[in-house]
Amino acid sequence: MAKLVECVPNFSEGNNKEVIDALGQAISRTPGCVLLDVDAGASTNRTVYTFVGSPEAVVEGALSAARTAGQLIDMSRHTGEHPRMGALDVCPFVPVMNVSMEECVTCAHVFGQRLAAELGVPVYLYGEAARQESRKALPTIRAGEYEGLPEKLAKPEWAPDFGPPTFVPRWGATVTGARTFLIAYNINLLCTKELAHRIALNIREQGRGTDQPGRLKRVQGIGWYLEEENIAQVSTNLLDFETTPLHVVYEEVCQDAKALNLPVVGSQLVGLVPKKAMLDTAEFYIKKEKLFILEEEQKIRLVVSRLGLDSLSPFHPQERIIEYLVQAGETDRGLVAKPLSTFVRAVGGRSAAPGGGSVSAAAAALGAALGCMVGLMSYGKRQFEELDPIMRKLIPPFHQAMDELVAMVDADSRAFSSYMEAMKLPKNTPEERERRMVAMQQGLKTAVRVPCALAEKVSGLWPALKELARHCNLACKSDIQVGAKMLEAAVFGAYFNVMINLKDITDEKFKLAMSQKVSGLLEEAKQGSALVLSLLEKRAP
Repeated sequence: MAKLVECVPNFSEGNNKEVIDALGQAISRTPGCVLLDVDAGASTNRTVYTFVGSPEAVVEGALSAARTAGQLIDMSRHTGEHPRMGALDVCPFVPVMNVSMEECVTCAHVFGQRLAAELGVPVYLYGEAARQESRKALPTIRAGEYEGLPEKLAKPEWAPDFGPPTFVPRWGATVTGARTFLIAYNINLLCTKELAHRIALNIREQGRGTDQPGRLKRVQGIGWYLEEENIAQVSTNLLDFETTPLHVVYEEVCQDAKALNLPVVGSQLVGLVPKKAMLDTAEFYIKKEKLFILEEEQKIRLVVSRLGLDSLSPFHPQERIIEYLVQAGETDRGLVAKPLSTFVRAVGGRSAAPGGGSVSAAAAALGAALGCMVGLMSYGKRQFEELDPIMRKLIPPFHQAMDELVAMVDADSRAFSSYMEAMKLPKNTPEERERRMVAMQQGLKTAVRVPCALAEKVSGLWPALKELARHCNLACKSDIQVGAKMLEAAVFGAYFNVMINLKDITDEKFKLAMSQKVSGLLEEAKQGSALVLSLLEKRAP
């Protein structure tokens, strides 16, 4: 699959539409770059662009925008609420898909070196790309902002990583680096800038200084006032949303605001957000409020409602969640995105993939889907009201497995294709033959692991399916019967795919372990299916 890097340049212009559009065009016209989001702020006088592409493409896109900024932005005239030190203030590179952090560090180094050479401006490295521990944190480098640069650049300890240690009035200085996904998240308050900043100092990790740290790890924060909206904001950067999630920041700000008798009136996401950050927040409110929500779309809607993400402007998930945007831009979304008839014809074609493994994954997904359907047909109806607590526990495993098993349709096809590609490698010299053999063995092991993982996923469904058979709406008896046999057939398919690929693997220890595992899973599937059918037959019609 293609390598995908996100680049999020922050330019010091948020009011001049011609400049904002010109910078966006410089990015979008760069081959291989897809501009996903443009977020301009009038009070901050700053625009955040988000685009993705290959490592090489995003570097070119960032340079193209920087050249345009050099012609159109004059920092000597800039004012705004947001801390800044340059026309292109900060330009981070973020790994999104099939890219390591090291590759993003390389992007930052290449970009910084070329920017300094082309425009003759000072460039600093931060985050994972920093060459000095003292320069890892962006606020540390940006301290003193644009106005403090002449004095700062004169100090040997603040010599830039690239470019001259001289003050360039029109440009200032740029910071570039590599980091994990940062979420820019602001909470709206009806209060003064000073009160918002007091709360920011309480929650941000830095707090009020080393002797008064804040409460939330990996969170930066500041309070400011948005004149155009007539509200204050606690503006935060979540440097690691898994350490401190969105809902924790929101709830902590609400807690402090309540203590000060200040109203919270929603919040705002700036730029893009990972889907997991939204779903983690959904799970928090689902658990807190004892809700029952399955569909991803509804979970996202719950988060928008609870955090008030549409308080300042409409929040469109398809335009704000990075996975949705990337997916929308993919030309080949795999077998599962195609109509059923196309999938069936692809299986029936003169090609080894998709084959029995992909069909087994599709069968398993359909089996799980039938379990989900039977659960939902037994839930939320007056005549089955006493079953609601049971169904709330039984339905989610089927719903989750359904989506995961669908993904395995393509995973199996790709796994076998990697083995077929390895077979095509050259074999003219001993070295080439050795590389080919190693690649073939790796391909075969992958082709074994995918169906084995499928069988393991089905294994986790038997307890729920048995319980469903004991309690479900008997009008769905045939559906759960079909579901049980589909899951059993899927494990049979996984077993056959594992065994046929094991015979050509030379690693005897691996062969024995996988053979024993998949044989055990097959026996469990036979017994599980039989018990489900038996339980159903014993129930009165």
